[in-house]
Amino acid sequence: MGRLRAGLLIGATTALTFTMVPGTASAEPGRATSTAEAAQLVAAASRELEIVSEELNEAKVQLERQQAAVESAELAAYAADLERTALDGRIRQLARTAYTGGGRSLTQLDVMLTSDSVDDVIFQMGTLDALAGRNDAAVGEVAKATARAKDARAEAGEARETAEASLEQIEVKQRDLEVRIADYQQQYAALDAAERAAAERAAAERAAAERAAAERAAAERAQADEQMARASRSQRTAPSSAAASSAGPSSTSSAPAAPAPTAAAAPSGAAQVAVDTALAQVGDRYVWGAGGPDAFDCSGLTSYAYRAAGISLPHSSRSQSQLGRPVSRGELQPGDLIFFYSPVSHVAMYIGGGKMVHASTSSQPVKVDSVDSFPSYNSARRIVG
Repeated sequence: MGRLRAGLLIGATTALTFTMVPGTASAEPGRATSTAEAAQLVAAASRELEIVSEELNEAKVQLERQQAAVESAELAAYAADLERTALDGRIRQLARTAYTGGGRSLTQLDVMLTSDSVDDVIFQMGTLDALAGRNDAAVGEVAKATARAKDARAEAGEARETAEASLEQIEVKQRDLEVRIADYQQQYAALDAAERAAAERAAAERAAAERAAAERAAAERAQADEQMARASRSQRTAPSSAAASSAGPSSTSSAPAAPAPTAAAAPSGAAQVAVDTALAQVGDRYVWGAGGPDAFDCSGLTSYAYRAAGISLPHSSRSQSQLGRPVSRGELQPGDLIFFYSPVSHVAMYIGGGKMVHASTSSQPVKVDSVDSFPSYNSARRIVG
């Protein structure tokens, strides 16, 4: 029971620490004065939301574990209740055996006079010994069993409430960030429209000035042409064939389609299936908390890919960073998971050649990137092989 209590408390403490990651606190939306500033606000808040979303993924994983611990605690409480009931029955049995006929206490002499055989004497004498020597111990066991049942139930309730409260706090942070990102995106759209309008006005002013200059130049050329016409009308120059040809239809050729991303051979069949599955999702949308089949976040993509290989991974970059065995950056092989930031809040899958496939951020789909292109490399783990 002590180990059960320790496990429940550790799980609850772990769940609470998710809400204390630096840089994820709620804040009033900032105000941008340009599209560049608005884009920076969107990018920063999106990164912050990825951290919170991975916290939420981890909190859900911990809540599942906590629910299992709660079920174990309930079973322990049920077992303690059964034990208490059994011990209560045993005490009553001893009491009934110890006293016979009219409440007269059964003595050792009574046992010998009333017993039919040596075995009966031994049995009844043992009953007296049990009453005298074990009655106090039995009563103590009943008290302990009752206390264990009470503690187990209280522990289970506290653990569930702690895990659920942690999850709710993270969900509040997630909703707050989603509101902020929507506000930043609206700012970007408004600023972009204003900047486009200003650019259009400036372009119109430039065009007007250019037209005026062209009209002046045309008038000057007309005067010069009139003077030349008087000298020799037959020498007028024909329109340039080159200009005519340039006005004709231009040839169009579509650029060849980009080749589908490929990976180096993985060291095992399971790793190869995971790599191929992850690559098959390139172009799918990034959605916070999504685990497929058409949208993913970072840990959702890697867990989806390995599930196709028959390997279950928790939908949490932090939990995934504790699985398998660690590998150095120089030992990376296709199928290895690469983790970023500290604490871990992003995961990608290595595909060989210094490249990785990952669900990178909300503004981009699942894609292939260079490992070196992503900031804050943390560590790598080999799940199979």
